[in-house]
Amino acid sequence: MGVRPLLLVILCVLLPGTVMARPVGWERYVVPETGAGVDLPNEIFSEDAGPPQTGFGRRFQTSDGRANLTINSFRNEEHDSPRSFLQKHFRLPVSAARYNRVASNFFAVSGFHDRNIWYSRCNFAGRLVNCIALNYPASEKRQWDYVVTQISNTLAKR
Repeated sequence: MGVRPLLLVILCVLLPGTVMARPVGWERYVVPETGAGVDLPNEIFSEDAGPPQTGFGRRFQTSDGRANLTINSFRNEEHDSPRSFLQKHFRLPVSAARYNRVASNFFAVSGFHDRNIWYSRCNFAGRLVNCIALNYPASEKRQWDYVVTQISNTLAKR
């Protein structure tokens, strides 16, 4: 056995969540009305869960319903900054967030609710706000870290 196959075997044994969480199939979802888009692991979020509660976009979930993803895009009618938008529209107290990053053109917040982790990121692009919201089991955090990071990093208006 060569060095590379041996390293792969060692990684699979020592880091099963990291290796297994990297889905093979990713697909770009684009909100038709606004052009906002995000890359989705279509092997994980395989079920269409309908339109979002606000704005344009789509909701997806895992086949067993244990995790879900919302992609939505809407007009920034009040010309909010990421900070003022977060203060006005965040459903939980901002103090409930374990992770809270606010920049001039986006915010990202995450925390725990019941037995789930929630993560939300909104990018501010001109008059539009483009968002993703994920909910997944806290017990599977390590397996989801890569997926959440990849989805978050691909949120853009193209």
